[in-house]
Amino acid sequence: MSLRLSTVILPVRRWHEGGRDQWLRAEQLGFHTAYTYDHLSWRTFRDGPWFGAVPTLTAAAAATERLRLGTLVTSPNFRHPVTLAKDLMTLDDISGGRITLGIGAGGNGFDATALGQEAWSPRERADRFAEFVPLLDRLLTEGSVSHEGTFYSAEEARNIPGCVQGPRLPFAVAATGPRGLRLAARHGQAWVTTGDPKLFENGTPEQSLEALRGQLERLDKAFVEIGRAPEPMEKILLTGFTPEANTVLESVDAFVDFAGRHRELGFTELVVHAPIPDSDFAADEAVFEKIATEALAQLDS
Repeated sequence: MSLRLSTVILPVRRWHEGGRDQWLRAEQLGFHTAYTYDHLSWRTFRDGPWFGAVPTLTAAAAATERLRLGTLVTSPNFRHPVTLAKDLMTLDDISGGRITLGIGAGGNGFDATALGQEAWSPRERADRFAEFVPLLDRLLTEGSVSHEGTFYSAEEARNIPGCVQGPRLPFAVAATGPRGLRLAARHGQAWVTTGDPKLFENGTPEQSLEALRGQLERLDKAFVEIGRAPEPMEKILLTGFTPEANTVLESVDAFVDFAGRHRELGFTELVVHAPIPDSDFAADEAVFEKIATEALAQLDS
């Protein structure tokens, strides 16, 4: 099974002070996709520079030619399907059809209350997500959409001429629970996971592999539950949140070992964080670039 290698570039650099160069370098290194996080602020980066995902991806689309681009992940925390659909259609046009939408239910981070609302319960996040994704699907595939839902409404919302990619740009749905996995099976062209968060600090790599195997099995089960045979679907692992954390970027051999074990499980794309000094994503830039250019060939040798 072939494996793709992608990266995620956190939007922490001014565009003309290294930001643009990162996206150009990602293309030069041959990454399949370069993603960014879609947050208003995030964890330890809250009190430092953090730029918006949609403008950043727009600039990246204009600066690059071949690199696929996307979010990991967008959530309903501060997005509305109608306005998001318009932004995505425009991004897909500017990029010439190179956009993937990573989308998830969101969490209790800073985004959850930044608009002045109370943080939603896990149940409400799941309920919103279950309405958000199908409506966004319709908005990106139909010329005019009206919808009166529990959480979201649209009144003759137009998205003409639609996406460059047909019938719409691909969704990479982040999910591990039953409802989210059913959404991924029904609406996703890819599925995203970061592993089992309960194992991040105290688990072992072997326990993580077993947990990921269980998630993959539940994804197959979700196809059956919605009345569809399991279909070929990209399976994406965003690295950095399993027990190995960023130690997989310490050497090419370490990464190849990690990649091989996860390819055997069925993953088709691994995403590594571009190094950020003095952060949880600190890594040797030279090793990172060597992994980008040599690891997959070594994995297949």
